[in-house]
Amino acid sequence: MSSDTSVIRVKNISKVFRLYQKPQDRLKQMILPKFGRRETVYFKSFEALKSVNLELGRGETVGIVGRNGSGKSTLLQIICGTLTPTEGAVEVRGRIAALLELGAGFNPDFTGRENVYLNGAIIGLSREEIDARFEQIERFADIGQFIDQPTKSYSSGMYVRLAFSVAIHADPDVLIIDEALSVGDDAFQRKCFARIEDMQIKGTTILFVSHSAQAVSELCDRAVLLDGGEVLMISSPKEVIGQYQRLMNLTGAAAEAVRKEILARDVNSENTKMLESKSQEKSREASNEIAATEMLTADPSWYDPDLTSHSSVIYESQGAKILNLAIFNAAGAQVNHLAVGQRYRINYKLDFEIDAQHLVYGFYFKTVSGVELAGANNLRSKANILRDAKKGDTIEVNFDFDCHFMPGTYFLTVGLMQKSHGEYKFLHRIVDALAMHVMEGTNSAINDYGLVALSTSLSVIKI
Repeated sequence: MSSDTSVIRVKNISKVFRLYQKPQDRLKQMILPKFGRRETVYFKSFEALKSVNLELGRGETVGIVGRNGSGKSTLLQIICGTLTPTEGAVEVRGRIAALLELGAGFNPDFTGRENVYLNGAIIGLSREEIDARFEQIERFADIGQFIDQPTKSYSSGMYVRLAFSVAIHADPDVLIIDEALSVGDDAFQRKCFARIEDMQIKGTTILFVSHSAQAVSELCDRAVLLDGGEVLMISSPKEVIGQYQRLMNLTGAAAEAVRKEILARDVNSENTKMLESKSQEKSREASNEIAATEMLTADPSWYDPDLTSHSSVIYESQGAKILNLAIFNAAGAQVNHLAVGQRYRINYKLDFEIDAQHLVYGFYFKTVSGVELAGANNLRSKANILRDAKKGDTIEVNFDFDCHFMPGTYFLTVGLMQKSHGEYKFLHRIVDALAMHVMEGTNSAINDYGLVALSTSLSVIKI
């Protein structure tokens, strides 16, 4: 990315914290080296960030994902200027508004009204500008009479309502959010994301940390996977989320092996998008070719061997393996081109390498951008389903479903869990295992739109 179009440039940022066992060790470290005792160190160094490089262009939305302790919040604080890097530099063009840790920038003894003026001044607004926007800030926060109460009496939801309202009404060039919206209720979160979408249209650069795969997939142009203070990959949200989900439950040698593999990958999001686009284009062309001859049949589904997933992530087996995954139509033929309204079967085999109990079989479909559309599992099912297996067993799994997706390309993820010591853990999982294309129908009396085909009927009566 050209530096001329960059709004944020993070260049070789490293951050090392000194960890002291006792308060007096901090004092010793400050005083004793001045008396010639430089060889004695009273702290341990913790490297929170390691040579991080990142650029954000104007109007771009970038999500940062990573396990707890990976350095996400530290990086955002350095970009905001509330924390100084040990090495490297940050360049920011324009006004920054940030929602970092809950209540940051607020004085708990001040009222909400007073904190609006305090927080606005920190962002860079004049008192006249805050006066002009106060009514809009108060209306969006919607905390009623609590606007004149000390913020130390606020709930976490009220805190974030007011802080977010101040941030968005500051008309920032850069908006930075560190997981703060997760404390709001569903209605307020939707209200916030709608405003974020408006800001994206206006060209605001947005950088945010979230553990929500769907939020990152829906909102972001790119995503960053941060782990152990290092940037493991910067790519499309779907690719990054896939690798993050693969990594997040691993520890020790297993996690390190996956980290090395991710770092070694030549992840080129533009190439992946191009391949997926070509697959979709080829699917559409092929669908058009067969439409004239096959759309008149009850099920025009068919199989294209060249329609494959370029973003598959196969998790390491933890005692079982998923094999021979495929989708079949009602006639028993393997397909990856599906027709709206037809019934299909997801079929795969499971080979068990351990004894397993309380098994949970599951799947879900995602869009090209990574939004999870629909899925199913037997977690709460009371049906008489095989739930235990012995080492050496092979099990066949079938999920039957009706295709109600709108025309487009979708990706299938499958997984197997077992309950052990009161917790569910994956025995095997394949993300984006299969690509499939849903074809346009010809029999609909009206046009559905969106992601789900509702099989809508319409009647209009003159009275």
